[in-house]
Amino acid sequence: MRTLRILAAALVAACLVALPAGPAAAHGGKLKLSVGGDGAGGVTVLAVYSDGHRLDQPVRLTLTAKGEGDRTAGPVQLEMSGEGQGFYSSGPLLSPGRWRVTVTAPAPYKTSATATVQARPAQTAPAPRPVAVQAGPDERDRSGGGWWTYAAGGPAAVALLAAVALLVGRRRRPAGPGGPAA
Repeated sequence: MRTLRILAAALVAACLVALPAGPAAAHGGKLKLSVGGDGAGGVTVLAVYSDGHRLDQPVRLTLTAKGEGDRTAGPVQLEMSGEGQGFYSSGPLLSPGRWRVTVTAPAPYKTSATATVQARPAQTAPAPRPVAVQAGPDERDRSGGGWWTYAAGGPAAVALLAAVALLVGRRRRPAGPGGPAA
């Protein structure tokens, strides 16, 4: 009986090793690639399975591009981006202009997608203008915080004096009949 269990376990292990289910088989085997520009000179790709779930493992997507005037870019392997599952980004790759971009996935997916992307020069934020800070005559001479310090400090001082008066009055009061002596 023990030998039969060992043989059954070995057979199950051999089947699991020899017949792995492909990752594409779990979601229907097809990928849908959505290709677009990143607003500058890069390309972004969103890869989802045909059932709508995002791609949850790395796949070697390859990008090629043809631009105006016989310009070409690639083939370039896209890296998974940190923005989420199934999101790939090329980084700055294309020079400004109109590009026809094709992204392909290898077996077992064998999928490709083509899109037209308008690459633009990367924008930079304008340099901040220096601002001169000048204190007025009232602000230079002021050493306190203004009226609000009196508004907050007055009630706090009254509450503190009341608490001290209660504590002092309680200690001076003589003990009543049957009470502890102070």
